[in-house]
Amino acid sequence: MQIFNPNQASQWNDLIKDFPGAHALQTWEWAQVKSRFDWEAHPLLWRNENDEVVAAALVLQRWVIRRGFALNISVMYSPRGPLLDWSDDRLVTRVLDDLQDFAKKHKAIFIKIDPDLPVGSGIPGEPDARENAAEQKVLKVLEGRGWKFSDEQIQFRNTVEIDLLPSPDEMMMRMKSKTRYNIRLAERRGVTVRQGGIEDMDLLYRMYAHTAVRDDFLIRGQDYYQTVWKSFFTANLARPLIAEVEGEPVGAVIIFWFAGRAWYIYGMSLDEHREKMFNYRLQWEAMLFAKSAGCRVYDLWGAPDTFNEDDPLWGVYRFKDGFGGQVIRTLGAWDFPVRPLIYRLYNQVLPRILGCMRRRGKSETQRRLST
Repeated sequence: MQIFNPNQASQWNDLIKDFPGAHALQTWEWAQVKSRFDWEAHPLLWRNENDEVVAAALVLQRWVIRRGFALNISVMYSPRGPLLDWSDDRLVTRVLDDLQDFAKKHKAIFIKIDPDLPVGSGIPGEPDARENAAEQKVLKVLEGRGWKFSDEQIQFRNTVEIDLLPSPDEMMMRMKSKTRYNIRLAERRGVTVRQGGIEDMDLLYRMYAHTAVRDDFLIRGQDYYQTVWKSFFTANLARPLIAEVEGEPVGAVIIFWFAGRAWYIYGMSLDEHREKMFNYRLQWEAMLFAKSAGCRVYDLWGAPDTFNEDDPLWGVYRFKDGFGGQVIRTLGAWDFPVRPLIYRLYNQVLPRILGCMRRRGKSETQRRLST
């Protein structure tokens, strides 16, 4: 294992783009964004005997306490990493050994991984459900090495993916009839969609903050999102699509793409004109945009952990399900506890901290909207 030379930053994305599961959250742009917000980025590479890169991982480290050698406490996380061929048992052993040793050397409480590794498709119990035996084996490998399925799933464990290889007409015909109807209804009712850019970031944040307050989820401050968006817009790895009615913005999506895949990571909307079904038109235009950008897959970014009406994501899933995609179930996030006692205490305290942050965050977002 070697630490990647940051002086060769322009090469990182090229080095990782052909790995299975290559993701926008493993790019150099994401490393730079997180470095602005209290994380230290460690880009790691593994090479074979021919000096070819065979694995990679962007590992982020955040200090919980840093008051001298004895009191250094940090956490580590590789978002949608590591990247490697998980069917290569020797390579898996080598990478996991090195990640565990790296976390120990840096005195982390734990290191978390959540590679974009599909362990199955379809909804469990339904006829089209499939399990990926080779990927399921990774679960046993992690368990056997002392890794723990994480109580804190940072990214969505399950998602819905749209195949972008068919023609637009074929893609439309795969959708449910109600979804097709609503896409066409939005167009008839005057919904237009335009591409946005850096000049729209204030507008995008205001709409996102409004959505967060209305739908009761936690968001960060404006500086964080504008840093993310500007970094990826400038690198031509993301683009906002903005829905308008009579020239007035009513909603938007921000699409990220990398290595032939696109992700719907941010969505936002106002309350006006919702009867015009602009969210359906936005998603359709996002799929067409991703297809035109050379992407093979459009990831709708999130599906329930349990596929029943009690899951908080059920309503969102029903909307996404209408677009004719396939449910993909991934490995999820796993932690290797380097310091088991502190790890247990951390997991007990963290939910309380997050609860306080959510309450304060919602109040702060409401305050910013009112000013």
